[in-house]
Amino acid sequence: MTKIVLTGGGTAGHIYPALAVAEKLKDFEIHYIGGNGLEKDIVAQHANITYHQIPTVKLQRKLTLKNLLIPFKLFKAIRKAKQTLKQIDADIIFSKGGFVAVPVCIAGKSLHLPIISHESDLSLGLANKIILRQCSVMCTSFEETATHHSKCVYTGQPIRSKIFHGKKLSLFENKKPCLLVLGGSLGAKFLNDIIFQNLDAITKKFNIIHITGKNNFQKIVHKDYLPLPYAENIEDCYATADIVLCRSGSGVINELLALEKPMLLAPLSKACSRGDQIENAKLFEKLGFCKMIEEEDYTFDKLKKELDYLCKNSAKIKEKMQSTAKNNAVENIVNIIKNHIKE
Repeated sequence: MTKIVLTGGGTAGHIYPALAVAEKLKDFEIHYIGGNGLEKDIVAQHANITYHQIPTVKLQRKLTLKNLLIPFKLFKAIRKAKQTLKQIDADIIFSKGGFVAVPVCIAGKSLHLPIISHESDLSLGLANKIILRQCSVMCTSFEETATHHSKCVYTGQPIRSKIFHGKKLSLFENKKPCLLVLGGSLGAKFLNDIIFQNLDAITKKFNIIHITGKNNFQKIVHKDYLPLPYAENIEDCYATADIVLCRSGSGVINELLALEKPMLLAPLSKACSRGDQIENAKLFEKLGFCKMIEEEDYTFDKLKKELDYLCKNSAKIKEKMQSTAKNNAVENIVNIIKNHIKE
């Protein structure tokens, strides 16, 4: 049986797309190499995937002495990844990027394994810039990204099948539209504070499902408000929502696009990121799928204005989303994986 190694982690945006691909690898023996982070907890829920832990290395985006230790930690991680790949006797690697995947891909390259990687965002992150040198193909979520290098191929964003099978929840007594608020797998303090500070004002018009992140959860009792630290049934939350307020990581916004959910995007600022979420949000706004608010420009009046716009123009926005060609990203990526095994 063909043995494939999945890798990538740090956030759910690096993990769930890899698992979406794994769903279609029925005739493969599937392994996952990652660190001691979120990927370990999520993969543990999949009995058909064998998990292997290695040390992880992360570059700090600020001046710190910790970065001086990176070469030594990376060497150790590569050595462990190489041992693990040999032990598995892997045939191919599928990388979803992130710092967790770098040592695995470098080790795989040294063992002459074919490596298929995927970039979710409009521009390549630091990890995938390094992995691009190691991989055979870099799949991309956006067509524009694929034009920048000969190894890049546009496939679209792989999405888990369960996302399309959500059930609308009966959570609230009144019939107001439902606003889903989420800040990614780790939560978002900026979005949480908006809701916590303006709950009464926002619930005049909306029922709210608020996924806060486990570290920011506050148990607030309100008839039109449901706070959750994390949602195992995110597909049901999506099905219940009329509008979504969220960050603009490629994973979540492509899921919302596929489900035709109007969105108000609040991307991570450049002060704490490389600006990839801002690029994603600007593209989606240009295409008419969303409105966006940058943190530096935020006011509550602007938030109300944009939410009102999304409510009034919901049908028009959904029509634009519907007219967008639905990608078959998972099938595209699986075909690339199988073709490289044959080669």
